[in-house]
Amino acid sequence: MTSRGRTKKEKQPFEPGLIPAPGHLLVWRDSRHFDHWQALPCTLCGQPTPMRSHSEEPVHKACAEDWITANPVEARLGRFASDLAPKPKSESKGQGDHV
Repeated sequence: MTSRGRTKKEKQPFEPGLIPAPGHLLVWRDSRHFDHWQALPCTLCGQPTPMRSHSEEPVHKACAEDWITANPVEARLGRFASDLAPKPKSESKGQGDHV
């Protein structure tokens, strides 16, 4: 006899988007960047942070932005990146570009 209890949802892939240019801001709107349960030391400054990068590395968003500015060549390897741009909503509802 098998149990038909709750099944654990598969974790959706957390894919990074574009890497911002040095001096620009990261776009971290996805809630998966925030750990509601545990603050860990930031890998860059050592202070506690609930923030996580796409690779689940504990890091303050501001520290990651400063690191990108200070290390523009290494930043292209994708250690820190913005979220993927959301898919545009259907234009059938009259919600076009709002120009």
